[in-house]
Amino acid sequence: MRARLDHLVIAAASLDEGVAWCEATLGVMPGPGGTHPLMGTHNRLLNIASDAFPAAYLEIIAIEPGRQPSRPGTRRWFDLDDHELRAGLARQGPRLIHFVARVPDAHAAMRALAHEEHAHIDRGQLLEASRDTPAGRLEWQITVRDDGQRLFYGALPTLIQWGPVHPTDAMPASGLAMRALRASHPRAPALAAALSAIGMQDMRVDAGPPNLVALLDTPRGPVTLESKGL
Repeated sequence: MRARLDHLVIAAASLDEGVAWCEATLGVMPGPGGTHPLMGTHNRLLNIASDAFPAAYLEIIAIEPGRQPSRPGTRRWFDLDDHELRAGLARQGPRLIHFVARVPDAHAAMRALAHEEHAHIDRGQLLEASRDTPAGRLEWQITVRDDGQRLFYGALPTLIQWGPVHPTDAMPASGLAMRALRASHPRAPALAAALSAIGMQDMRVDAGPPNLVALLDTPRGPVTLESKGL
């Protein structure tokens, strides 16, 4: 099993706020994204691939105004229906809240989390989704819990398995490069065990208050993004 960073998740109260944050914080305009009718969300995307983190990108995501998840009773992914998270975004602005890990076999990765001796984690259902783009049809399978929770304050990744086309195949270089990903958590050994179970080798875990930290090179120099328990 080998999990790799697929994308960082930046949540915003609105997509316009997310775009403005991206320009102000990273010095670049995000590229186009799409809508997610299943979850009632929409996004913008930006290439952050580097030698250490190939095919990595950044997603700015927000609830699409007037849209609800297509399945009644479904809670949106990434805790976007959580009142505390939404209040934090409204108060503090867009924030790194989570990341998604790319795996070659999502079913096997889910079993590894469920059965690993120190993990026993329910990552939820494996949902199938697709979206047509100018570069081809994107098809993927992604883990989503019924309660929408990220787990470990966002430091345990959502799992994704892509079809033959990956979003970065058609993303131009952005001037950004992913350099490091790390986390702290009060239950650091449990988080480390879960990450080890899926083969996530590019991430350091320390004991401490909940925090997910990503370091990027940008046109404005190094930029550190933090979740700070949100």
